[in-house]
Amino acid sequence: MESTYPVINLAEAIAYQDDAVVSKTLVNKDAGIVTLFAFDGGQELSEHTSPYDAMVYLLEGSMDIIISGQPRRVHEGEMIIMPANEPHALVALEKCKMLLVMIKA
Repeated sequence: MESTYPVINLAEAIAYQDDAVVSKTLVNKDAGIVTLFAFDGGQELSEHTSPYDAMVYLLEGSMDIIISGQPRRVHEGEMIIMPANEPHALVALEKCKMLLVMIKA
């Protein structure tokens, strides 16, 4: 019998694709969104803003996260908070997987 409350290995729950950024939404509620991402090396999300605070946790690899023009290198096992309404961009330095937790309320 399958459990109503499955245990998920985050790194195994999403696969890399060549020359692409892959996303998989795990939770989408009024209070927030939890999304897994897999970036091929060199892929990026261009600068944008969000009206909500967001936490990025790196599961694998490393990336540069630029917040309001200030680059920060984030490695596997580390996290960073991207404040609401601050422009930010993400650049995968190698293949990497990350968990994005966006808090709406």
